[in-house]
Amino acid sequence: MSKNLVVVESPAKARTLSQFLGKDYTLKASMGHVRDLPEKELGVDLDNDFSPKYVVLSKKRKVISEIKSEAGSATTVYLATDPDREGEAISWHVVQAAKLGKVPVKRVVFHEITKEAISNAFRHPRPIDLRMVNAQQARRILDRLVGYKLSPLLWKRVRPGLSAGRVQSVALKLVVDREAEISGFVPVEYWSIEAELAKESTRSPRFRAVFMGLFGGGKIELRNEDQTQRLTDELKGASYAVSAVTQKRGARQPAPPFITSTLQQEAWRKFRFSAKQTMAVAQQLYEGLPLGKQGSVGLITYMRTDSTRVSTSAISDTRSYIEEKYGTDFLPPTPRRFAKKVKGAQEAHEAIRPTSIRREPAQIEAYLSKEQLKLYTLIWQRMVSSQMAAAQIDTTTVNIEAKSDSKSYLFRAKRAVISFPGFLTLYQEGRDDDDDENGKVLLPEFAKGEQLRLLKLSPEQHFTQPLPRYTEATLIKTLEELGIGRPSTYAPILS
Repeated sequence: MSKNLVVVESPAKARTLSQFLGKDYTLKASMGHVRDLPEKELGVDLDNDFSPKYVVLSKKRKVISEIKSEAGSATTVYLATDPDREGEAISWHVVQAAKLGKVPVKRVVFHEITKEAISNAFRHPRPIDLRMVNAQQARRILDRLVGYKLSPLLWKRVRPGLSAGRVQSVALKLVVDREAEISGFVPVEYWSIEAELAKESTRSPRFRAVFMGLFGGGKIELRNEDQTQRLTDELKGASYAVSAVTQKRGARQPAPPFITSTLQQEAWRKFRFSAKQTMAVAQQLYEGLPLGKQGSVGLITYMRTDSTRVSTSAISDTRSYIEEKYGTDFLPPTPRRFAKKVKGAQEAHEAIRPTSIRREPAQIEAYLSKEQLKLYTLIWQRMVSSQMAAAQIDTTTVNIEAKSDSKSYLFRAKRAVISFPGFLTLYQEGRDDDDDENGKVLLPEFAKGEQLRLLKLSPEQHFTQPLPRYTEATLIKTLEELGIGRPSTYAPILS
């Protein structure tokens, strides 16, 4: 009896799909791309509309032979490669290389490997999208033209073995330009003054306030030690009193679910995972891992995406989970939806999220490696927190007048307190700097006009700093902001 042939990229994906498709389907893995431009020649006809010349990769000849053989007795060939330009191109190359012209060929697309998604994809197949294929070909041809023409120049002028690339070279220029800025940076000296103060009561706790300038406006730039010491001596004889106390409540909103670039950035910040490592682990989570009696399960949606869109059903499931787990106080009145920010984002894709919110990290910990568990937990927490209530932050600002014999100066103390944690109960986004925006200053209660005791003045020397060198996280962020590269290119560029 003839079976349907399903072509995917990897054996892991084939194992997971086989659980949903049943015995009427045979699955074969292409092991990635099966054709490419030749290694030892340009492979692009510059005089004939840049027509590419493709060859079957030597390691894939056996794979193509097996696919061709299976297709010969198949009723239909389903191409179930990844739902992006690379996946579309792989499907097209498989058809061309295996010469599948005599058997019905259908393209099926899904963004998560679940029973519902697979069933829906096979109920609604489509032809190969040649617009996506051509978009991928255009990028590949440009990569070859840039690399093939510029790399030999590098071999002659710099050293053998170096390579140039359409995106890689731009990323390298960013790194080189930043290094030049750092090398040419001239530090500038400046000073700050902090006052340690307390209320008149002897049992009142101490607190610190920062020198801001003249009272009533006017900035004083402290450029050197002599100037700072003269001001410090004047301030030692000043009287200190509370001039104003302001309290403000603000809301901090959760971050959207991950896209490829933000997942790579956050995995670097929290775990120091390289972009390549992050994508390798995410691929494993997407294609499916064995979870005991459940068999192989796809744990996250497709990991190469630049869209923050989330399906209505996934949002509904997440909100139900939050209400059950944390209560109605942690659930905003309406579902939170995030607008795309990336140039040219493919909104047909979804953000990176768990395939089931109910599959808590602790429930599957025993089946995952340490890296897999860390990344799955990060993705799970980010998705759940994205639908939780905003955190409420109460900020208290105390202005203090320091009145000397001749002038009045302004000191300021600030404290931020989380009055309602909201999504911070579960997840807090990492940062690329060391600033503590919540503050750790403890402040007593104050009344306007209240007199304060000066306990200590602390002048401190500083020097301006150049911009820091790029980390993997900040370089990916910069590339994304400049519209350079795509979700599929960040990891290979950095590696």
